[in-house]
Amino acid sequence: MGGLFLGVDGGQSSTTALIGDENGKILGAGKGGPCNHVKTGDGREKFANAIRGCVGDACRQAGVDMDAVVFESACLGFSGGPKDKEPLLKEMIRSRRMQVSTDAPIALAGATGGEPGIITIAGTGSICWGRNSQGRSARAGGWGYIFGDEGGAFDITRQALRAALRLEEGWGPPTVLRARLLEATGAESANDLLHRCYTVDLPRPKIAALSKVVDQAAEEGDTVARQILERAAQELAEITSAVRTQIFEKEELVMVAYIGGAFKSRLLRERFRELVELGGNNRVGPPIYPPAAGALIEAYAAAGLRPALSSVPELK
Repeated sequence: MGGLFLGVDGGQSSTTALIGDENGKILGAGKGGPCNHVKTGDGREKFANAIRGCVGDACRQAGVDMDAVVFESACLGFSGGPKDKEPLLKEMIRSRRMQVSTDAPIALAGATGGEPGIITIAGTGSICWGRNSQGRSARAGGWGYIFGDEGGAFDITRQALRAALRLEEGWGPPTVLRARLLEATGAESANDLLHRCYTVDLPRPKIAALSKVVDQAAEEGDTVARQILERAAQELAEITSAVRTQIFEKEELVMVAYIGGAFKSRLLRERFRELVELGGNNRVGPPIYPPAAGALIEAYAAAGLRPALSSVPELK
């Protein structure tokens, strides 16, 4: 077939593009800013800049002009959904085939190398998504920090703050979490910290980052912190099981990949692996490739190709 193929992972913090040839060799990579919102404020301009920035850089590395190249196939996945972005993309990128999707399919394709399976994502929030060999997909979780996101970093911190509040009021078990959270934030009390969480001083990403305090306390033997992480692992295992039940047969061997900052916790990660592998014929592990490589795999698949990727750069 010849030609070039494009994969793009557009997220809330950055956008990454990869260009590959028909044999799966990565020829160029580029990085841009966040592009999850288009309709709000200056979102359209930021989106265009992020796409032109990352795809333009990848094109330069590949030795082609972004405004002149026509890709054989392109796949672009976005955390904010695809509908409002597709018309803009068709103005900026020329491709014989263009697939615009959410970030879940590209994350799964990268995590499993294009094979059927399940991804369980636990970053600030949490969601699980899977696809079987017939192309059927299912999801569980991902309902946001008010109604869901169990097992994610924000929820872990929320449970820790609740434990600190109970201790402060005299009806909770002993835990170092209160002292550690106050030290990490400079708050005077758990009550003070609670109120800070409703201000711009502690937005959700900063609250989620405090989950590291919980992990450290758990590693040092704090019972309450350990229970919080074990419960988080249990909830992530439950949504994984829910997705598996919907689209896979009981006897099928299913690849399950874990993604996201919450899984940096050794205790959470090992407990999650244990629960998922005990709960069925599952093989749990880290992703093979990042989502941008998954988008490229999806671009190849749309053209009827399944090359093995090579020269995949280190993406952060």
